[in-house]
Amino acid sequence: MIAQHCHSAVDTSFAALGPAKVAFLGVVQGITELLPVSSSAHMRAIPALLGWPDPGAAFSAAMQLAALAAVVTYFGSEILSVTTGSVRALGARQWRNRDLIFAAGVIVATIPIVIVGASLANILNACGSPLRTPMVVGIACFVMALLMGAAELFAKHTRPAERMTLLDALLIGIAQVGALIPGVSRSGSTFTAAMFLGFNREDAARISFLLGVPAIAFAGGKELWVLHQAHIDPTAWKMLGIGLVVSSLSAFVAVWGLMRFLKHSTTWALVIYRAAFGLVLIAGAAMGWIS
Repeated sequence: MIAQHCHSAVDTSFAALGPAKVAFLGVVQGITELLPVSSSAHMRAIPALLGWPDPGAAFSAAMQLAALAAVVTYFGSEILSVTTGSVRALGARQWRNRDLIFAAGVIVATIPIVIVGASLANILNACGSPLRTPMVVGIACFVMALLMGAAELFAKHTRPAERMTLLDALLIGIAQVGALIPGVSRSGSTFTAAMFLGFNREDAARISFLLGVPAIAFAGGKELWVLHQAHIDPTAWKMLGIGLVVSSLSAFVAVWGLMRFLKHSTTWALVIYRAAFGLVLIAGAAMGWIS
């Protein structure tokens, strides 16, 4: 049954799940995509634990458009302010303008993941990709928890987002490349990198979300095009639509909750959760509970 939904280089197994399961996974994707806990790990592990087929990397990537909608909605006024401010600065040739530097940083941070992502696209989206095995996902999730914990322990947590430089953006962009490995997490890698660079927790999350807008848009749009090129049937598009609607609503709740949580809290709860989740995956893979 699953093989019937595998179109050569693109895994479209999500089409066999049905509306209820896709909606459930949409909630999971929406919440975990914007929290630094790895949506790809949850989207690989939870179906495996429930005995469902892996919905595939293409489904997870396309679902990122829901996260994009949530981020643009939540940070809409800030995105508009940076956009208009940078355009005015360009016209006035104010090269040190903070809005212009931030806008340029968004572009700089996107370049590494676009280049590497395009190079690894066939491996990432292939049916039965070796990068999506539960053991790999579990190890990546656990290692990222250790890095986030180290950032929590040793970083200064004092810099505001307004002091971000192009070098900061490049370093965060390089860290974002790690998100191509399921279990690392795009928000987790960029958020952790921003904390290591000394940004306070709330602004580290803000930088993570805003710098990730083009990457999320590119990944989601690209996967929609790939699925279109694979000529998937109307049922698969219906499942995708259900997932996107549900995921966008849950993603907005997630970003709203995280920004309020980080105003007064450390990230230790997220670190512990990531580590525990990663260990469960590793143990499940090693003992054959998850295949």
